Amino acid sequence: MRSLPPNVIKEVNQFMTFKLKKKERNSIINPIFTCQPAGAQYASIGMDECIGIVHGGQGCVMFVRLLFAQHFKDNFLLASSSLHEDSAVMGGMHRVEQAVDVLLMRYPEVKVVPIISTCSTEIIGDDIDGVARKLNNGLLKEKYAEREVHLIPIHTPSFKGSMIYGYDTAVKDFITYFAELGEPNGKINLITGWVNPGDVTALKHLLKEMDVDATVIFEIETFDSPLMPDGEAVSHGSTTIEDLKSTANAMGTIALNRYEGGQAARYLEKKFEVPAVIGPTPIGIRNTDTFLENVRRMTGKPIPQSLVRERGIAIDALTDLVHMFFADKKVAIYGNPDLVIGLAEFCLDLEMKPVLLMIGDENLEYLKDQRIKDLQEKVEDIDIIQNADFWVLENKIKNEEIELDLIMGHSKGRFISIDYDIPMLRVGFPVYDRAGYYRHPVMGYSGATWLAEEMANVLFTDMEYKKNKEWILNVW
Repeated sequence: MRSLPPNVIKEVNQFMTFKLKKKERNSIINPIFTCQPAGAQYASIGMDECIGIVHGGQGCVMFVRLLFAQHFKDNFLLASSSLHEDSAVMGGMHRVEQAVDVLLMRYPEVKVVPIISTCSTEIIGDDIDGVARKLNNGLLKEKYAEREVHLIPIHTPSFKGSMIYGYDTAVKDFITYFAELGEPNGKINLITGWVNPGDVTALKHLLKEMDVDATVIFEIETFDSPLMPDGEAVSHGSTTIEDLKSTANAMGTIALNRYEGGQAARYLEKKFEVPAVIGPTPIGIRNTDTFLENVRRMTGKPIPQSLVRERGIAIDALTDLVHMFFADKKVAIYGNPDLVIGLAEFCLDLEMKPVLLMIGDENLEYLKDQRIKDLQEKVEDIDIIQNADFWVLENKIKNEEIELDLIMGHSKGRFISIDYDIPMLRVGFPVYDRAGYYRHPVMGYSGATWLAEEMANVLFTDMEYKKNKEWILNVW
């Protein structure tokens, strides 16, 4: 979302009776997030028979693909219109036309081609909606008349918002394009948001135990792809065109993350009267309980004893750690807003103190988020900062002398952890300096167990590294 004038922020803060801070300068030093087109590209690789064309410079694809490859250790197909200086001056719509033609010739299996704008093409005013209409009436009829091809313009100007808003926009645009009314399908729509394959596996397990059939949007469990004898080494999601068409005929939609799929859920509710439940992100016992209760209410299916037992195992694992090792530990968390809020709520349940939450973009909706208000009421002196960057975290530690026992966030914050000797748990996107983290869930009961045990192990390792023998002797 765009930056807000100071007077608007002041008025909203007064109205909401709580204050969400901004960093004290306009510049960005070492950002937490990347830009909108990255989010749209992440959504596009979650769909089968789909390759997105990013209308902009080649780096707008190259560096995003690098992030995906670093995190998932797999290869993903994305295309670029590859603008050069002449296009920046004279316009680059001919580059989109060429890109679509080459892409369809090179990949005969492709049916869905999102055309994703960037900062440069939005500034010069390239009409991606118009070129899609032109291609539909020209090239696709003349050269590809026998093929099913869908061109979907997605506007993601990188000079405002972030990858979070880009993802949210793309999911809505995909569903707006495909969803069509038909016969009820007896399923629920599950919009997972920007999660890992391990989270999708954990969520599908919960739904299977409840005997609930769901359309997962976008289905990224297949990102953890095998290396087969035929040499196929490209990963992609498995959500199909039919899956998206059928979203209009579901018994309901559950968007797990308010800022990563909430727009699409609200669209389906408004356009097709598909009931929508947005959040909470099922991180921790309490929020997973709420998720299952939402599924039960939507489908009428009971929560089985198998999940009650699974819940009990998770609570037992957490009980082994909470008071003895986690009580009063001070935590800083940064990353995607729903993830940060969910982790902070989980830390509170573990008797920890989330004292610093950093969200890497600015959004008017944050000022209305009841979850943020609840956190500020529960934690004394908590700082929740939007539009934050890593300079905020370093400054808090170095100059404001904030005391931290643990940092939680993606790999880009690792140098602060190293420089200031504060243990860190990698969580979120991207994680590229730890092996296999994308396979492990942070959602569901299994995710709660994994998170708590990893947090404990990070603290134990730090204790050993600092030769802090007394700390362990105090409790054993």
